[in-house]
Amino acid sequence: MTRLLIVDDEALVRAGLKMILESADDLEVVAEAGDGADAVDMVRKHQPDVVLMDIRMPRLDGLAATRDVQALPDPPKVVVLTTFDLDDYVFRALQAGASGFLLKDTPPRELVQAVRVVAAGDAMLSPAVTRRLIGHFAANGRNDRQRSAAERLTALTDREREVLAAVGRGLSNADIGRELFMSEATVKAHVSRVLVKLNATNRVQVAILAHEAGLLD
Repeated sequence: MTRLLIVDDEALVRAGLKMILESADDLEVVAEAGDGADAVDMVRKHQPDVVLMDIRMPRLDGLAATRDVQALPDPPKVVVLTTFDLDDYVFRALQAGASGFLLKDTPPRELVQAVRVVAAGDAMLSPAVTRRLIGHFAANGRNDRQRSAAERLTALTDREREVLAAVGRGLSNADIGRELFMSEATVKAHVSRVLVKLNATNRVQVAILAHEAGLLD
């Protein structure tokens, strides 16, 4: 059973998310919080496996709460919930240690699957949202950034570059395995090596590098 904490300042949103998530036999909402400060307390008290974290909240927003949660011993996975009108906030939350992000209007079945993916140790990147983030942060200084990204990618093997390109398109480890004819465990090992070689902390950062280096053109 995967234990969940829902963090959102709107009670109606929390209720809707709880109803959707607990429709799955393997998911249990163990606590809710209306702001980031309460979220950190709830993580300490209930030790959830996954936290669904809103961005804009009173007292302590989702960015600060994500940083505080990730600083705890054995922290849970954090998934950022967004209406996607604040790209920079989403990116900063990922830099703070979030494992992925979801739009608040994600269909119920996709929401449940996303939580399962994150709980299993993978990162959840919606391809549509990934493209928007990449476009937003790669728009300025493209030539210099492209040269810099290409130089960083020279440390990768050909296979790692193939995996990186697939990550850049927003594919999950399972999807990459099917596309490149590898086991999911092998894909996960390749992704881990790519993150280390590129000194990146999450899949969004390497997806942006893939875009800037021209792998997705």
